[in-house]
Amino acid sequence: MFCRISRRHGHSRFRRACICDILGCVSETILPFEISPQEVQSRIDAGEPLVLIDIREPNEFAITRIEGATLIPMRSVPETLQELEAKADESTLIVFCHHGVRSLNVVNWLRNQGVARCQSMAGGIDAWSIVVDPTVPRY
Repeated sequence: MFCRISRRHGHSRFRRACICDILGCVSETILPFEISPQEVQSRIDAGEPLVLIDIREPNEFAITRIEGATLIPMRSVPETLQELEAKADESTLIVFCHHGVRSLNVVNWLRNQGVARCQSMAGGIDAWSIVVDPTVPRY
């Protein structure tokens, strides 16, 4: 097998070591860092098993929540890494906060820890309240 990169550069006559030969090709698709609330709802409606992780503070969670979401405050994420890794082995983690900034930081951190199956819900619970479920109170 010739390296696809080598072929692109006109070296197809020679066998070259390809990163795919050395490491093996990754078959898993890399998920975008962010996902819209509408896409989350569509995936839930389609029956895809998603794990909703609410990283807001307990007082925020007391004000409003998305049904079925698990509260893991941002400061507690590092100590629950093994639990989150196990959940990500089963399905995609959808991480959200109030407006989507904290959750984006958490998804970045999780990916740096090797948890690839996680996404931040863009706009957080506030966007969810506006575009998916207006019965979820805004604050």
